[in-house]
This record gives sequence, C-alpha cells and structure tokens, in this order.
Amino acid sequence: MSSSAGTYPPQGGHAETNEELYQRFTDLVSSWPCFPALSNSHLYRHDNGWHSSLAPMVGTMVADACFTARPSDIVVATLPKSGTTWIKALLYSTVHRREHPVGSSDHPFNSLGPHECIKFLEYQLYTGNRVPDLDDLPDPRLFATHVPFVSLPRSVLASSGCKIVYVCRDPKDHLISQWSFANKFRVRDGLEPLSVEAAAGFFCDGVTPFGPYWDHVLGYWRAHLARPDQVLFFRYEEMSRDPAAHVRRLAEFVGRPFSVEDEEDGTVDAIVKLCSFEHMTGLKATKDGKTELVFGAVENSSFFRRGVVADWKNHLSPETARRIDAITEARFMGTGLPV
Repeated sequence: MSSSAGTYPPQGGHAETNEELYQRFTDLVSSWPCFPALSNSHLYRHDNGWHSSLAPMVGTMVADACFTARPSDIVVATLPKSGTTWIKALLYSTVHRREHPVGSSDHPFNSLGPHECIKFLEYQLYTGNRVPDLDDLPDPRLFATHVPFVSLPRSVLASSGCKIVYVCRDPKDHLISQWSFANKFRVRDGLEPLSVEAAAGFFCDGVTPFGPYWDHVLGYWRAHLARPDQVLFFRYEEMSRDPAAHVRRLAEFVGRPFSVEDEEDGTVDAIVKLCSFEHMTGLKATKDGKTELVFGAVENSSFFRRGVVADWKNHLSPETARRIDAITEARFMGTGLPV
C-alpha cells in the first residue's frame, strides 16, 4: 500500500512537549462554556462561536499550532453528515486514478474506508498527544476537517495554493442524518435515543458539532466567492443530480483534469460507480472494517446512510420544517446562496 492510502508517518517531536501542548489547550477548552447536545458528550463553545466536544476541539487547536500546509495540499471541509464520506471517496479515487485504477483488484477501497484514505486533522491526526510528522507524505496530500472556515489551521488560510473542497447539504436533511448517526452512539452507550424534535431544538439553537449550520456554510461560501480558485463549493443535492459533472469539476479544480483518453475510456463514470452507495456498502472494508477516531473505533458501515434528498419529510413535522426554513431564509438572504 502506498503512503497515499491511509499509512501516515509516526509522531515527531518530543512527547513531553506534545503533552504540554495538548494539556494547555485542554485546560483552555475546559474553561469555556459547555452545553448538553445530541450525544452523551457535552459541547464546548469556541471563542469563534462554534461548538465541539473536548477532544476534537483540542485537536483543532493543536493542528492550528503545528500543521504546515503546502501549496499542493487539498483539504475536504464539511459539516458532519453532509456527504463527507462520498466526497472523500470521489476525491481520493480522482486524484489517485493513475496509481490506483478504478477497476484494479488492489484498489485501496477494497481494504480501507474513505476516512482511512483521507484522514481528519482533528479526529485522527492531531489526537492522543501526537504531533505527526507529515513531511514524507507524497503530493498532493489529502486531508479533511469539519471545522468552520474561520478556525482552519492558519497555514491553510495563508497558503496561496492549498485547495479547499467544501460540500454543504440542505439543513433539514443534514439534521436528520446527524440525528440518526448520534442516536446510534446513544444506543451503543446505553442511552435513550433522542427525539427528532429535541435534535431540531439543538440544531436551531446552533448547539451542534461544528455548527451553527448557517455560520459554517456561509463561512465557506464567502471564501469561495472571494477565492474561487482556492475554495470549491458543492451542494450535495446538485451532486446527487449529476455526480459525473461534479467529478469533472473536482478534477479540474485540483489540477487533475480528465484527458480525452480518460473520457473515451469511461473513467469518470467508473469513478462515480466506484464511489456509489451501492458499490461502497458492498465492500468488505465497509462491512467489516473500522476507522479509529479520537473517541474510539467506529464501524465503517456506520458512515454509510443512503442520503436521499428530502428524506427530512419522513421525519420532521411541518412546524419544525417551517422553523428551519425561516432561519435559513433570513440567514442566506442576499448572499447568493439558494434557500
């Protein structure tokens, strides 16, 4: 397996220094206001106005202090449960289509999940008192994050060439997917599932991981408008309608456009099929594999939920849907974002 597919170099630096750094940020985050939320973990409120549980919040701050971006880096940014697994799969298979042809028997997806191929800064790399040495990873390095634009590592924001790929999703469908995911862990931990109306209350109040939703989306949308060559903005619903067109845009954006030969060989459609829900959920890596995150091992199958557009209609009351729509209309008015 190449180092581009889930194998990261070991920790660098001095353990004591790393421990002191993590402890300093842990003490700082622990001093901030915290609130109950969807899961059994309380959320802390960052000075920039967003929330997270303790460990990924600390990981975010350590990454800000230690991560050095390259102009060739590509960072996937999303809110949780907004098409993250899908865009990771599409990006990885597009960027690495030469060394890992879509139909090859040793393709990384046969043994690794998308979250192992493109790792989260705050959930997988900057965790457990580690400051990983990422210098030996080949270009382009692929990373992922859930943090708002304003709290990205400063080196990412300062790098003139570093690319950011953002995917947003209809707020109501995002809420339902997040609620469903959180309840899996509540049940696992012996807690009662949370009602969808209670989840909607947290959502509308902005007490959700890496939210509030509207701030998160607007941060990346405005960055896209200001720097469209550096920040690509996708909408999940549009991706679902025409995934092939979005794969072509993605390839062009990251400097890996499809050649005439690629088009004639059907490479774009092959990538779309490879990364489809039907194909990915049938893989052994999805059925049996696990991904190590800061809070423990998570079954890869947990990351896959058929993201049907407008599924929210099967779960939300009309009153709750209208409440969310009213907030969205007020927050997105005049921004150019469709409501």
